[in-house]
Amino acid sequence: MSGSTPHGLDDNLEERVAELLADEQYADHPLREVLEQVMDRMGQQLSRLERITQISDRYQTGAQERVLHISRRYDRQIRKLEKAIRISDRYQAMLNDLNKALQEASTHDQLTGLPNRRLMADRCRREDHRSQRESSTYSLLAIDVDRFKTINDTYGHEAGDRVLVELGQAFRRGLRDYDSCARWGGEEFLALLIGADLSTAEHVAQRILETVRSLCVDLPSGVISPRVSIGVAEHHTGELYTDVYRRADAALLLAKESGRDRFLVAAPPTELEIQTAAQLRDDPPSA
Repeated sequence: MSGSTPHGLDDNLEERVAELLADEQYADHPLREVLEQVMDRMGQQLSRLERITQISDRYQTGAQERVLHISRRYDRQIRKLEKAIRISDRYQAMLNDLNKALQEASTHDQLTGLPNRRLMADRCRREDHRSQRESSTYSLLAIDVDRFKTINDTYGHEAGDRVLVELGQAFRRGLRDYDSCARWGGEEFLALLIGADLSTAEHVAQRILETVRSLCVDLPSGVISPRVSIGVAEHHTGELYTDVYRRADAALLLAKESGRDRFLVAAPPTELEIQTAAQLRDDPPSA
């Protein structure tokens, strides 16, 4: 028989029953056989319960180990996911920075940081639409650096680039907050004065000249005091910005021919010039 105590029997009672069953004087007792069967069956049940308990313990231990294993795998996956998210965030930030840089490169001059010709043309076209819609005006300043080739030949192209950068900053200081200045090409710049009539445009042009005259560019090989010439033109009804620019550019050439370091105002267009320009836009000459 099992040495464990059946359910409902303490150790003393079990020992007492065992002694009675072992006593020969009760060998023929009618209850001896029944009691022996009961004890045997209780022992079998207890053994079965012990096996079930052992199996349950092993199962629980295994389940706990599996849960722990799953938990560790989950933690590893979470750490990998967090790392992937951090990498993704950095990648997205890099892409955003790259997109901004590409956008900046497509719309701004890389040397001076000013809007480039493409962006300024878009702004001028928007101003054409606004002036037509609101019956407003604007002015353009065509600005060119005087004797820029001499600067390049004397001091080198790096010095010439430095002069362009300093001039770009000077133009910003001379303009109003809501005006725009672009590097139009080479040493030529174009300023868009929104809502400015001819009187306002002349005032701004004079301020730019004075700002540039106070500019000194320090270089290892010497000091450069650049100068600029400016052509001024106001938009008139029926014109596009390309027409206004042509008049401002013509005034710029006259300013250079008359001594440089000054601004000249373009004559207003005649009705015939406006009609001719419109006709050329509608029916350009064949090649």
